[in-house]
Amino acid sequence: MDLSPLNRIPFHYFHVVLGGLCFVFSLLVIAPAPTSTLWKVTILVTEWGYGLIPVALLPLWPGWRRSWCNRIGALLGLCAVFLFLLPLFLAKPITHKTALDLVNTFGETKANSSIHGPARPAPLVLVDLIRGVHSPEVVVTQQPYVTTKSYELMVDIYHPPEQKELAPGVIVIHGGSWNSGDSTQLTPLNSYLAARGYIVAAINYRLAPKWPFPAALEDVRAAINFLTEHAKTLRLDAQRLVLLGRSAGGQLALLAGYGMETNSIRGVVAFYSPADLQFAYAHPANPAVLDTKEILENYLGGNPNKIHEIYEAASPIHFVRSTSPPTLLIHGERDELVSPAQSERLTQHLREQDVPHVSLRFPWATHGCDAIFNGPCGQISTFAIEHFLAAVMK
Repeated sequence: MDLSPLNRIPFHYFHVVLGGLCFVFSLLVIAPAPTSTLWKVTILVTEWGYGLIPVALLPLWPGWRRSWCNRIGALLGLCAVFLFLLPLFLAKPITHKTALDLVNTFGETKANSSIHGPARPAPLVLVDLIRGVHSPEVVVTQQPYVTTKSYELMVDIYHPPEQKELAPGVIVIHGGSWNSGDSTQLTPLNSYLAARGYIVAAINYRLAPKWPFPAALEDVRAAINFLTEHAKTLRLDAQRLVLLGRSAGGQLALLAGYGMETNSIRGVVAFYSPADLQFAYAHPANPAVLDTKEILENYLGGNPNKIHEIYEAASPIHFVRSTSPPTLLIHGERDELVSPAQSERLTQHLREQDVPHVSLRFPWATHGCDAIFNGPCGQISTFAIEHFLAAVMK
């Protein structure tokens, strides 16, 4: 390949090129993602933008004042640094509010801890942004929880280390627009919670459009029944279970938690989840990022004008009662896939029914913000989940 044209570019142009690229990427911290690919990049720059700061500072190497081109590159790099740091500045007041809301709602509680797996000391630990949030290794086994002639569904079970007594359980339900994803999605939290004394069961469920609603909901209920029936073998305290779901999995967790008449479901945790599916259809995401209407039609079997009752039956917001289990909602205010209005509307229903709940809103965060476990969303949500579990599992 002939690189001679590149060799003729004055070297100082690279200042402005590098600074400009960093600045363009950093704009995703404040601007909506225009495509699904850039939405994924947005997760990176909002939750790990601080890791890109050394690159953004390169245009400031010695000699940046020698030409207007160098100076523009340096200025763009500095602007990028500011934007990359913005999520951390926005996260600071959220850390105090999170701890306060948990105490005010659920009272003083001590999160589960172990010698090798201590609880989070604070909602956000700056050094962990770099070194990561680590946990000791846990044993993971897999077994079928439903077996039929047509399909078999597996559950991944994360076992607490050195378990000496019955342990409470967390059932994790993956996201993926009800048509994709599996139990291996975002596993660091599963290992983290298992290392702190919880049996974590990450389930697979039947996917749309082959298996439309209520197939996935039936699978969640089947998983709960399976774990209850095999509690003795698993050394699980089947009377202390919490459902945790992300996105589509959060809708299933909320629907199962609010719809099952059982005292064994002590709480529900839902990350960026749709709670009113008819509202979601009427207020879809940018189709270049996510085709909300097509996804809902495949999942529910049509549009709400023709199957209004199915949309209502699949919407957790219609099943909130005064006896509904305590709820922890986590949502980014910049979510381009599932509007934060979904959590706002559900929060209003929980408030009206006097259901204990905490709703965490992250101003900088987008859909899937916890994918980077040691980022600000990952750290704060993990802290909140730990304290929520300790409170509702009493």
